[in-house]
Amino acid sequence: MRTIEVSLGSRSYPVHIAPGLLDQSGPLVREHLGEAAVAVVTDDRVGPIYLERVLASLRGSGLRAVSVTLPHGEKTKCLEQAAELYRFFAEHHITRRDAVLALGGGVMGDLGGFAAATWLRGVRFVQLPTSLLAQVDSSVGGKVAVDLPEGKNLVGAFHQPSLVLCDPRALDTLPEEFWRDGLGEVAKYGAIRDENLFRLLEEAAPLGRQGLMVRMDEILGRCIACKADIVSRDELDTGERAILNFGHSLGHAVETCQRYSGLHHGEAVAAGMAAITRLSEKQGLTEPGTAARIEALLTALGLPARLPEIPADQLRAALRRDKKAEGDGLRVVLLERIGRCFTRLVQPETFFADLG
Repeated sequence: MRTIEVSLGSRSYPVHIAPGLLDQSGPLVREHLGEAAVAVVTDDRVGPIYLERVLASLRGSGLRAVSVTLPHGEKTKCLEQAAELYRFFAEHHITRRDAVLALGGGVMGDLGGFAAATWLRGVRFVQLPTSLLAQVDSSVGGKVAVDLPEGKNLVGAFHQPSLVLCDPRALDTLPEEFWRDGLGEVAKYGAIRDENLFRLLEEAAPLGRQGLMVRMDEILGRCIACKADIVSRDELDTGERAILNFGHSLGHAVETCQRYSGLHHGEAVAAGMAAITRLSEKQGLTEPGTAARIEALLTALGLPARLPEIPADQLRAALRRDKKAEGDGLRVVLLERIGRCFTRLVQPETFFADLG
């Protein structure tokens, strides 16, 4: 088992990576949390596959475990579903000494974490991510949130997990669209910080999903180690952590304009990475050829390298509501070259004048 520590002083926590961790969740949760009751939050796609195994492991370790299954999909990540979780926690007497365990992808992690952060002003939280996107990105770092009609992740908190368990075998049952979804975030890490990871992806992508799974332990380790390092230095996203948003401003704008029923998150981020790099390269801010290299990798991974057909004025309006807006400007992440990035405050109306 590989363990990566997210170093936050007294609130540091481990991210364990190993095949078979789904069935070892009980002993590991008990080791870290003691005799707490555990409220498992999952969805109607993941639950039928993995919930009984996780509950059996938790109960087999002497823990009181209860579960709730919610509808799958981004639309579940809302205040109304958070209220449903609060009612569930009250019904099952979840106290401040207990914990919430999110079993599923990024939606369950964000929603379950938000409910954990706000129930009784904060209870402990365990991430058991079953999607590639959640394993490499959203399960680490403590950002939890729900969406509003006005935009994505507009209501949220920083609430670090006590423990993260990443089981690569959970990816075996991942539907193809969610597999691609996670690859968008994987490519992001190579683009902003790890050129060796980017090269690994360029080598493995032509071999398809099987070729990437052969290298998955290394892929997970590189992505998680990168994020853990950044979060350890900038927990509350006031500086360096902003680089993790490469492609996200445009990606979130696409998701908002499509009302979360079009491209999946990682696909929207992929299109956003390619589009913003084309713009920055045209403006002389990025090494020539970088955009072409990104487009080639995204295409090999089966990801979109072009924005969907959305009027540019609608995208710019969504960008103005982005969390990273600063006055009339927007702080975006741009590439100097593959593996090196920087942030820049831009005016959306001018910088994004030539979207495509």
